[in-house]
Amino acid sequence: MSDAMLEMTGIVRRFEQGGAVLEVLRGADLAVQPGELVALVGPSGAGKSTLLQIAGLLERPTEGVVRIAGADVSDFDDGKRTEVRRRSIGFVYQFHHLLPEFSAQENIVLPQMIAGVSKRLAKQRADELLHMVGLDARGSHRPARLSGGEQQRVAIARALANAPSLLIADEPTGNLDPHTADHVFAMLTAIVRQARVGALVATHNMELARRMDRILEMRDGILVEQTAA
Repeated sequence: MSDAMLEMTGIVRRFEQGGAVLEVLRGADLAVQPGELVALVGPSGAGKSTLLQIAGLLERPTEGVVRIAGADVSDFDDGKRTEVRRRSIGFVYQFHHLLPEFSAQENIVLPQMIAGVSKRLAKQRADELLHMVGLDARGSHRPARLSGGEQQRVAIARALANAPSLLIADEPTGNLDPHTADHVFAMLTAIVRQARVGALVATHNMELARRMDRILEMRDGILVEQTAA
C-alpha cells in the first residue's frame, strides 16, 4: 500500500456547456507524500481549481480514483466525504476567510469542536498552533486587529487544527506583499515538514513554486512534472 497522503489516478472532469462537452481534466495523475510540498502551476482556466476541488472532496470527478491517506474515497457518499474532509484535509485559501466576530484562538477552536473535540482540548490545541505560527500573544485578537500576514498564519493554524494528513492550499500567499509572502511560506514549509503533512499548493508565483519539492504543471488537462530545483 502506498504511503501517499493524496493519490489521484486517471482524473477526468467534463462539464456540459450550451450542449457542448468541455473536458477540463483529461486523465490527471498525482501523488503527494508525507512532509512533501507539491506546487501546482498553470495559467488561469487550466483546471487547477477543479483539481483542488476534487482533491479536497468538494467535487466529484467524472472518472478516476481519489485516495486520501491510502483510503479509496471515490465511491463515498456525501456524508462520508464530509467526515473525511473534517478529519483528514485542511484548506488554506488566498483570502483567509476567518470569522470576524471571533478571536484568533476561537477561529482555531471552532473546527475542532465541530469535529467533536472538547472545548478544553480544542483551546489547548489552538494555543499550541498559535505558538507554532508565532502568534502566542495575538490569540485573543479578532481578525480586524491582525495584519494580513498574521491573518493568513491564523488561517494556516486553523487548517491544521484537526491534524489533517493532507493540506490543500490555493494561492496561500497571493494576497500578501512579497516580504510577508516569503515569511508565511517559510512558516508553512516548516510546519508541513514537522507535522509530516502532504501539501498540494496551487500558485502563480514561480519563485515560491521552485522552493517546493516538485512542480506539477497543468497542461491540456493533464499534469506534467517539472524540476523544482
